[in-house]
Amino acid sequence: MTDYDAVIIGSGAGGGAVAWRLAMAGKRVLVLEKGPWFTEADYFKDEMACCRRSVYTPDLRDERHVIEERNGDGWSATSTSESGWDFWNGNVVGGSSNFMSGFFHRLKPVDFRLRSEFGPIPGANVVDWPIAYEDLEPYYSEVERVVGVSGRVVKHPFLEPRSTPDFPYPPTAEHPLAAWIDSACDKLGYRSLPLPRAVLSRPKGKRRACEYSGYCGSYGCSSGAKGGARAALLDDAVASGRCEVRPHSQVFRLLSDAKGRVKAVEYFDRAGKKQRVSGKVYVVACQAIETSRLLLASTGPRHPKGLGNRYGQVGRNLIFSAGGVSHGRLDFDELGPQRGAEARVVGPFVNRTLHDWYVIDDPELGRIKGGVLDFLMGHPNVVSRALSERRDEDGKLVWGGAFKRRLEAAIRGERRIDCEAFCDWLPTDNGFVALDRKVRDKWGRAVARVRLAPHPHDLKVGRYLAERGANVLRELGAKDVTVGVSDSPPTNLVAGGCRFGRDPKSSVLDPDCRMHGVDNLFVADASFMPTGGSVPYTWTIYANALRVADKIAAQL
Repeated sequence: MTDYDAVIIGSGAGGGAVAWRLAMAGKRVLVLEKGPWFTEADYFKDEMACCRRSVYTPDLRDERHVIEERNGDGWSATSTSESGWDFWNGNVVGGSSNFMSGFFHRLKPVDFRLRSEFGPIPGANVVDWPIAYEDLEPYYSEVERVVGVSGRVVKHPFLEPRSTPDFPYPPTAEHPLAAWIDSACDKLGYRSLPLPRAVLSRPKGKRRACEYSGYCGSYGCSSGAKGGARAALLDDAVASGRCEVRPHSQVFRLLSDAKGRVKAVEYFDRAGKKQRVSGKVYVVACQAIETSRLLLASTGPRHPKGLGNRYGQVGRNLIFSAGGVSHGRLDFDELGPQRGAEARVVGPFVNRTLHDWYVIDDPELGRIKGGVLDFLMGHPNVVSRALSERRDEDGKLVWGGAFKRRLEAAIRGERRIDCEAFCDWLPTDNGFVALDRKVRDKWGRAVARVRLAPHPHDLKVGRYLAERGANVLRELGAKDVTVGVSDSPPTNLVAGGCRFGRDPKSSVLDPDCRMHGVDNLFVADASFMPTGGSVPYTWTIYANALRVADKIAAQL
């Protein structure tokens, strides 16, 4: 006798969407989440909680990763408890979706067939997806309605096919700078497009509309407007009476029987005691790194190297989001009274994006996959500004009155404007997750050892895009425009490790995200993605998780 129809590990965009769908379909669902259960009442403009203390993520002294980076011809490994490089993104009910900026883009049809469209790239494991854009499109549309996406559809050459003419919610309030960007792009011959946001522009059920505090990305939402998994999905799932969420539940192993099927989940409760629970179906959605870690640690009679790891594919082809960024500075006094006043506005979103180079056709680069450019204002967070202003142009620390004057000028006299470029981080043999043989977390479990291996192609595309973003910033009148491209991954955009496909020898999951050879185990976070596309992943995680949940419901 099983305890539940489905046991879901992780409550972010993947786990939350599966839980909601199954609960609405009348199934008994349990969600196990390692972090606490926060609500709107717990989220406010706390800059220390956001950016200086481990309030929403584990203390790195208790839970860490070991990161491998190339060092000459070899690899050097450093624990994140030593480096402070934090790969945790939101260990709370709703996961990191609580803290996203809500930039929502669909993948485009070309993203599903990179190998067919652009051919192989030496040193990269580029493959076509086993499903097409058409398979996800109905679910993208459903996410718009259920999670709540605000925006305005404008036709352009790279617009993906849509089954609905427009978004269900009108655009959120726009910053005056949006009109500046439209004008600058028009002069440059670029197409400035409205950027959809998973932020409500008007109320939905118990969720209030956006209140435009200026504190969105990296902060939890105090109004419920942001479309995080807890506010948008799990609250309703729990209200149905068919979904139970257990916070402070750290899953450490999935048990499997002699036939290889999963038979139970073991976890530590808030008191640190071992507990066990069973279900008919199991769903892992822990975030890409931790999902691979859990599967590798879950050995069994038919899985001596870890669940799904018969061919050594679990943890392989880990990807992040590549790209670059261009920065500029808007000096209020130099802009004149009217534009200076407009630049000082805090709260509304810029909501502008460029898709002109989603596919690049350049005489030097050839025809290659490109990406998107998204504009945003520098965050009003004073702590982050203080950190950025603490050193002078020579890199020396600034102290006392000189530092105060420098910080005051940064806050009162200018605004930073950024243009973020997103492009594919190519999967390689040297991008993977393994279990560390020596380093343990506070429960005595082997931590994830993550090797980072950016491909040179990523930097080339990222720079191409970021330089075009810089052109717009200069046209706006921004000062000190710089372009930055780095091979360090953004820790909040990670996918892969359990890619889906049709061949068990080269993939972990089948096209329905069911584990090859284990018919009652599914993976529903970004781990399934063989390539990441050139946009943030959250919308695709939501859409695919709803698709997977329909497969699970049919199986149940």
